[in-house]
Amino acid sequence: MMMMKTTVQRLRSLRFLSTGASSSSQGLKSDPGPLSFQDPGAFRVKSTRELLRALAVFRFCSFPLLVNNCDKLLSVARGVLGRRGLSLLLRPFVYAQFVAGESEEEISRSMEKMADLGLRPMLAVPIEEDLGESTGEQRYEENMASMLECVRMSHSNAWTTDPMMQLKITALLSPELCVKLTELLKHQTPGDLEVLLRGLNREPIRFPGLDERENAHLLCGLKRLNTIAEESVNKVRVLVDAEYTYMNPALSLVTMAMMKKFNQGGVWIWNTYQCYLKESRGLLQEVLDVSSREGFSVGVKLVRGAYMDKERKQAERGDRPDPVHDSWENTNHSYNGAMELLLDLISQNPQRYRVIIATHNEESVRRTVQRIEELGIDKEGGSVCFGQLLGMCDHVSLTLAEQGYAVYKSVPYGSVEDTMPYLVRRAQENRTVLQGIRKERDLLRLELQRRMRLALGRGGR
Repeated sequence: MMMMKTTVQRLRSLRFLSTGASSSSQGLKSDPGPLSFQDPGAFRVKSTRELLRALAVFRFCSFPLLVNNCDKLLSVARGVLGRRGLSLLLRPFVYAQFVAGESEEEISRSMEKMADLGLRPMLAVPIEEDLGESTGEQRYEENMASMLECVRMSHSNAWTTDPMMQLKITALLSPELCVKLTELLKHQTPGDLEVLLRGLNREPIRFPGLDERENAHLLCGLKRLNTIAEESVNKVRVLVDAEYTYMNPALSLVTMAMMKKFNQGGVWIWNTYQCYLKESRGLLQEVLDVSSREGFSVGVKLVRGAYMDKERKQAERGDRPDPVHDSWENTNHSYNGAMELLLDLISQNPQRYRVIIATHNEESVRRTVQRIEELGIDKEGGSVCFGQLLGMCDHVSLTLAEQGYAVYKSVPYGSVEDTMPYLVRRAQENRTVLQGIRKERDLLRLELQRRMRLALGRGGR
């Protein structure tokens, strides 16, 4: 009870400071509407140190040459400074901007601060694999242990009443097997889903087209996924990430099997749909059709997608059609169409369908809010929420939270050594997002200028 009072008092004090500062500031843009995302006042709850750090990091990220070669720069820096020196260099800078911390104590401090701002954490264990990076069963077992620890932390700490976490299947099942499964699924039969379900139930399986060793590894991977799902049901919602098109069909079928098993009494397993792909609407409709037929609930993480450059290069090398929409406008149409489809379903049955609008695109956020209001969906009911990356797009996240919407931040955690490869991949995959954060930089500058004027005004008295 005392902790709750303290949190409420802190929130009130933050709002009081924000209101008081607003009345004394001059020259700031006024907010013409509740969701204009133009008011630098969204950053008044941030410390000056946090504003300066964000400006410095965003400035660094605005140079494509640096972002494209940050893995090489890190390698050189590690060689010169050593691991400890590199950690000391990055911890107060990029690491502090995008990572919650390493120890549970550090993570808890970050999450409590986030909760004070009305934001919710969606923890992400920074482990994944791509082709050629498979590490063997022992490492997959260690990864499972890390995921189970993530479930425990998400559930046992009072950061939010409805915790979420992210999961990458390639941290538990080899990418090579996922690619082979994807090829086999081109000749998919209705029984494939049942084979995976038997594997989740720890029964012997034989997936057509796989040899004995591959079937054994598939069974081990399904057992690991089942263990995580069993531990998370009724505690933490697990959002399975999409990856590359050359393995996504296998990931989606595995996730659908998990949904069929664990989403009978609620929406605990979610899948991610990448709307920059031409096939995304068909894939979404497929899971909706199967769920209606099989009687399970569906959770959807709706993203535009981050692998555009690699997908196009892979398609060109393989002499395959480009899987990515031909224009930004087509991607927007795809995203907004999928959003409207899901909101229509939620308005009819909010217990069976859930969606997280995971985007930094302000127009899509506005359209979602408008549609929620038109359909009369309860914004506090939990069926619709929003998501952005930790350390980015705070002007959108904080504005939505102020309006009473559930807003999650994707939160990686771990040591500098463990999280930097993950952050490098995310930076290179999200180049267009990083290069398009000029507006956020401008709002940060306006807030800093406001504080400087206030400081100079006090000093002149």
